[in-house]
Amino acid sequence: MNETAVPEYEGGTVLVTGALGDVGSWVVERLADHTHVVGVDVDRPEGTRINADFRAVDLTEQGPTWETVQEIDPAKVVHLAAISDPRDNPGTRVFENNVQSTYNLLEAAGQQGTDVVWTSSQATYGALFARSEWLPDYLPIDEAHDCRPEDPYGLSKLCSEEIAQTAARRHGISVTTIRPASVLLPDKSLARPHQDITDLSAGPRAGNLGAYVDVRDLASLVEAALVDPPAGHETVICAADQNYLGRETTELVQAACGELPEQCDLKGRESALSNGKARELFDWEPAHDWGTGEPDPVDGPTWV
Repeated sequence: MNETAVPEYEGGTVLVTGALGDVGSWVVERLADHTHVVGVDVDRPEGTRINADFRAVDLTEQGPTWETVQEIDPAKVVHLAAISDPRDNPGTRVFENNVQSTYNLLEAAGQQGTDVVWTSSQATYGALFARSEWLPDYLPIDEAHDCRPEDPYGLSKLCSEEIAQTAARRHGISVTTIRPASVLLPDKSLARPHQDITDLSAGPRAGNLGAYVDVRDLASLVEAALVDPPAGHETVICAADQNYLGRETTELVQAACGELPEQCDLKGRESALSNGKARELFDWEPAHDWGTGEPDPVDGPTWV
């Protein structure tokens, strides 16, 4: 989607969950420039944002979640709320929170006939928090690659992808599942700081293999999926064109995994995660390359 294009929604409000998070706040900031947004999180922000209202809702509670969606009756739903780090939280809490909140929200959206865009994760492939040996089946990884998570976060996202498919099938809505690579903020820090993505000594646990996406590019893909929703359920990877570390990607894979898969079609710094489907389906292009660039002085959302 053209970065300067003004989107035309079907009218009404966009509901965004996880609105106060490092990713959600950027999505709210982008969407509220063009349409009314209701941000949902467990707390309300201290500041205010023009064209945005906020609700404090625990999405793991079915009643309040359904009541909120019914009351707001949004034109679109963006679901970004999740607990992302299984190392800092009990595994049962991560799994239960993510799966239950996704089910409650997507079922409520489906009952309203409302299209949904939500974020899954690269962790569904298994490498990000792997404890055993892990090697991609082929490179670059695409949406058809086998998912084999070993941790509660990746598993919660994979289960939630089944929920997304069910919601689309049962209610006839459009559901776009986005699998982002590691999300970087304009200052080059991690949006969800669950790992050191510059340290490959952890083996497969450095499993983003240098793949990343700038938070502004993730927000632009969310918007592109809202503007042009696909029929049924579609899954797309969201990643920059090249790796974050400024080295040959095959070197990064060998450093993390010990070897390369037999089928490897990577050249130079080309990302280990393919963004080809997002380009084809939504005419989306990442605009930011942090492999060699300096941190961007762009100010983030000021209302959070």
